Amino acid sequence: MRRSNAQPIGEVLRDIFEDNTEIFEKIMEVRIQRAWKKLLGPMAMQYTRNMYVRDRVLYVYMTSAVLRSELLLCKDKLIENLNAEVGSVFLFDLVIR
Repeated sequence: MRRSNAQPIGEVLRDIFEDNTEIFEKIMEVRIQRAWKKLLGPMAMQYTRNMYVRDRVLYVYMTSAVLRSELLLCKDKLIENLNAEVGSVFLFDLVIR
């Protein structure tokens, strides 16, 4: 017997996470951090000391001044690419220190 209100498990989980904003934001933070690693690659990750998201702003601490200045030059493009990678407009700003 088939149920008439059946939904795929993905839709059910998406509804749960989108309704609960705390869980949704934590998931997006992890996705942003993974996207940073994917976009910049392992060489830039060697110089990334700390990274966290607070109030939809990504804070990244770099040990290389040269890499920091290069990333600051393309900050808007990085934000755009990170948001595209996670599939929604989550980040508003990027702070590289």
